[in-house]
Amino acid sequence: MKKSLVLAVMVFIGSLTSMNAQRFSDLQKSPTDISYAKADRNAKPEVKVIYSRPQKKGRKIFGNLVPFDKVWRTGADEATEIKFFKDVTFGGKTVKAGTYSLFTIPGEKEWTIILNSDLDSWGAYSYNEEKDIARITTSPTTGDSLEAFSIAFKKADKGYDMVLAWDTTRVSIPVSL
Repeated sequence: MKKSLVLAVMVFIGSLTSMNAQRFSDLQKSPTDISYAKADRNAKPEVKVIYSRPQKKGRKIFGNLVPFDKVWRTGADEATEIKFFKDVTFGGKTVKAGTYSLFTIPGEKEWTIILNSDLDSWGAYSYNEEKDIARITTSPTTGDSLEAFSIAFKKADKGYDMVLAWDTTRVSIPVSL
């Protein structure tokens, strides 16, 4: 009887321990997302972007939360990564197939878009300009306010336009295949 009681208590304590082990940490404040450029819904991707989506939450974004004229990770958390499945022309620059970090330097009238060979970096803290593969400049436009930072692809004549959007700011980069 005594052994049965001790065994029952041990099983009960063990079940409490395993119940605690099943708890999950809080959700990401800036959820990770993936955006694909593909010819159609069932086609294999031609470009893939993995990024985190910070939220506006009533804040002033560009020129404040994201300072002008400083390298930005283009999202939140880890630096955004872009994978080209074949050689492309990115904003007029030839880029070989492969995976790159995507950084930006937002400005009031002009943005610099950067492809960099350094992968798996947190933010832009260890950004190294010497590892840049391509740099292009483009001008931002405005649109309706968007709560979450987003990256999307629109079909274009020779490939896609990759659109970066947050708050009322839109930046478009042509990707030709």
